[in-house]
Amino acid sequence: MRGVVMARPTMNDVARTAGVSLKTVSRVVNGEPTVTPDLAARVRAAVESLDYRPHLGASMLRRNDRRTRTIGVLLEDVSNPFSGVLHRAIEEEAHSRGVHVLTGSLGEDERRERELARAFRQRQTDGLIVAPTGSDQGYLSRFSGTPIVFVDRQPTGFLADTVVSTNIAGAAAAVRHLVAHGHRRIAFLGDCQRIPTARERFRGYLQALGDRPGPVVHDIRGEAAAERATITLLRRPDPPTALFTSQNLITVGAVRALRRLGRHHLVALVGFDDFPLADLLEPAVTVVAQHPARIGRVAAGALFERIDGHDGPPRVIRVATTLIARGSGEISI
Repeated sequence: MRGVVMARPTMNDVARTAGVSLKTVSRVVNGEPTVTPDLAARVRAAVESLDYRPHLGASMLRRNDRRTRTIGVLLEDVSNPFSGVLHRAIEEEAHSRGVHVLTGSLGEDERRERELARAFRQRQTDGLIVAPTGSDQGYLSRFSGTPIVFVDRQPTGFLADTVVSTNIAGAAAAVRHLVAHGHRRIAFLGDCQRIPTARERFRGYLQALGDRPGPVVHDIRGEAAAERATITLLRRPDPPTALFTSQNLITVGAVRALRRLGRHHLVALVGFDDFPLADLLEPAVTVVAQHPARIGRVAAGALFERIDGHDGPPRVIRVATTLIARGSGEISI
């Protein structure tokens, strides 16, 4: 026997149940303060009993400010600890303003970035926060009237507020820290070179080492690939005495390789970006910590400023990194 599909409750149903006019229901649903407390309570009770859900598009059309009270957030991967903390901070800032967040993971897929950006705009979100994946964000120029803020990476082909970490300075500080402990053969293990943050962290590495860089491995994707790359480096005839890993998943893979080879107390390691339980390993992992919660709060604040009408020139806001010495980066020669 098939179940009976019930019709979705309408605003007219709410009005009949509460014994009020349709206009009164509309005012309560849209948060207008002109309804007496007793009538508002009756409407809310009817909404609850009927499980009524307002139609977002119709509600938006009735609002004077034409807003939907939603924003879209496009991140690399919300399962990554950095993206997860960043997302939570944005969500908290939005919640404090009565705004809902629609979120998508891009997975370094340029086509998915474009598709999700268009999908969120079609849903008439009030603005977008984007961690750009593609090589060109010029397509966003067609999104007139939709405020956009970029996080983690600077865009190409489109100007908008951008909130990023001090990637070059942070990477240079990590490598100088290893040099101060006597290391000269310092390997660099990096993410895909097309990613702006990967290129910036490599620049910081070179800046600190000048004309004497160590072995370099680019385009590492994921923990397993990082583990393999680290093992290959350490089995060379002239292995590095220290590693600078430029992304948190690469750091995890490098730690596994060091432990697998029994070299975790012999080879120094500094990773860019913190990760869960890094302080509980033996030795604990020295990192250049980003501050994703701060980045998220700043990005959300910038977006809501734009939504509220701020029309100043685009800004690049840099959030400073912090070197946290825990043990792995203090292994001396």
